[in-house]
Amino acid sequence: MKVLVVGGGGREHAIIKKLRENPEITELFALPGNGGMAGDAVCVPIAATDVAAITDFAKKEAVDFAVVTPDDPLALGCVDALEDAGIPSFGPRQNAAIIESSKAFSKELMAKYHIPTAAYAIFTDLQKALEYVATCPIPTVIKADGLALGKGVVIAQTREEAAAAVRSMMEDKVFGDSGSRVVIEEFLEGPEVSVLSFTDGETVVPMVSSMDHKRAGDNDTGLNTGGMGTVAPNPYYTPAVAERCMNEIFLPTIRAMAAEGRPFRGCLYFGLMITKDGPKVIEYNCRFGDPETQVVLPLLKSDLLTIFRAVRDGKLAETPVEFSDGAACCVVLASKGYPGKYEKGYPIALPDTGAHEAIYIAGATRDESGVLRTNGGRVLGAVATADTLQSAVTAAYALADRIHFENAYCRRDIGRRALQAL
Repeated sequence: MKVLVVGGGGREHAIIKKLRENPEITELFALPGNGGMAGDAVCVPIAATDVAAITDFAKKEAVDFAVVTPDDPLALGCVDALEDAGIPSFGPRQNAAIIESSKAFSKELMAKYHIPTAAYAIFTDLQKALEYVATCPIPTVIKADGLALGKGVVIAQTREEAAAAVRSMMEDKVFGDSGSRVVIEEFLEGPEVSVLSFTDGETVVPMVSSMDHKRAGDNDTGLNTGGMGTVAPNPYYTPAVAERCMNEIFLPTIRAMAAEGRPFRGCLYFGLMITKDGPKVIEYNCRFGDPETQVVLPLLKSDLLTIFRAVRDGKLAETPVEFSDGAACCVVLASKGYPGKYEKGYPIALPDTGAHEAIYIAGATRDESGVLRTNGGRVLGAVATADTLQSAVTAAYALADRIHFENAYCRRDIGRRALQAL
């Protein structure tokens, strides 16, 4: 089989490495991929957002199956285009990807179908939004409606911060058209949980829960990033919480999307807050999370391609999806300065990895002499699996400390909150 994966980050590298375990796959393409995953897939320099070129390539190469993972191509209708060209694909169609590409849509969906979430208001008028934050409870959460590379959310601790966030999104257009409409939400408190789930539009199979670490610095200080590390499973996601989530959030969401004529088939990411009133949805993503994927897939025992095909064909209910009982930790090594300005182009020295270790490359390129060099803010993820969470955290840091490039930095407290909860 020839399989194509759209995307070029650490998440895609983790998916590609898991797909490689299937002996049926004879060729794996990554569009565009990156220099660090070139040993695991044929990287083709086609942008993940160039839907027409992706479709043309898939047809020319007679690709048997495509996996579309990033939010932008999903929102642009990449799965629709591939399917229309006769290429079976994993991922939601454009009309279902709106669950992430419009936060206003997802909030209104939850309100209509009584899915627990934070109270909210939606604004397209700057003045009305400013009047609202002048009187709403503080802290408050301000979100750009559209896609913003995971950075379109501000938790405002003061009214001044709230007003500044509204102005930057709606007036200064820091996120372009994504911020022309904003959602202002009640600030929820409690532990956060990420749950990726496979769904074919009817059946929902949650994967192992995880805990992301968004802030750039230790002890959750500094700016929000795309994610500085993850652990799985998340100790706050108890069997009792999981049962409530299935009955009150997961199945109602899938049924709501079907009722709206937008059946969701693919990976639906539930960003949850476990509040004193029970679990509530913070956000939906229409795809695998990054870096959650990097800790969830190493724990998957079942064949990933088989699951992808079952999701696409509506046969998830009859397909085994098994995870190991162990734990995993991912420590992200980033370029100093990220998520602000940073330098790139530094050579990366990678160690050999053991049976329970993996390095997923996110932001790197290979120069003409074949040297791997930094080419992004989040450069790579050092991942380890073990029988216990403590052992996985220790092993992931031991691996991270064997990786070298100038300007590297990482948080030193990935997993600390989870371990304290055990």
